[in-house]
Amino acid sequence: MSNSSIIAVIACGVIEPEVRHFAAGRPQIREMVFLPQGLHDDPVKMRRELQVAVDQAEANPAVEAIVLVYGLCGRGVEDLRHDRCPLVIARAHDCVTLFLGDKNRYAEHQRQHPGTCWYQPGWIRGRALPGPDREARLRREYTEKFGEDDVDYLLEMDRAGFAHYQYAAYVGLGLGDPAADLAYTRRCADCLGWSVTEVPGDPSLLRDLLHGEWDEKRYLLVPPRHVIRLTADDAIIRAEPETPSHQNPPAP
Repeated sequence: MSNSSIIAVIACGVIEPEVRHFAAGRPQIREMVFLPQGLHDDPVKMRRELQVAVDQAEANPAVEAIVLVYGLCGRGVEDLRHDRCPLVIARAHDCVTLFLGDKNRYAEHQRQHPGTCWYQPGWIRGRALPGPDREARLRREYTEKFGEDDVDYLLEMDRAGFAHYQYAAYVGLGLGDPAADLAYTRRCADCLGWSVTEVPGDPSLLRDLLHGEWDEKRYLLVPPRHVIRLTADDAIIRAEPETPSHQNPPAP
């Protein structure tokens, strides 16, 4: 497959500005679809919405390949069915690797700083990351759903989900307002008692994914009638032939 193949792009909305930036001026990109961020919290729903988008892309006879701007993302990309177009996806556990530019760089950072919570521009825009904005939003939602008596307990349960973190790491690709994003990361870290650092971003993995520069080391090319599956090694994902069991895969 050449880098001039006509492609459809299916991406998470959390990385939409970056995808649009690096896709600009690429005539081989004929379609771009952005799905809601946060779908990895419900992998079954994520797989269902991705499958609809894949089916729609394959229905366009001009499309020759489908690029997924996702990582493994809670295994929500596993078992996607496609009959005609190969799928292309970066070897990544999640979108942080797309900002860092290399799965090995991500793994090394996690090895050195295992308690890292990543702050990226899209997640900062959504105010869903640990910090005062998230807590204020949850307080409103819990009050409406459950009443005042249960709010403090539910908030404490939410905080407990982040108890293993010690670091807030900001990584971006230079778009938007990096200074404001870093300042926001610092405010959240101060509120939580975490250390904060800025990790330089590297656009090469995302850029090459969108430009059709798909080497086997960094990307997985999934032939038609094959599915994506998790591996137990640093390749992260592999392609395997579709079987009847993939028609109704078990929930992760």
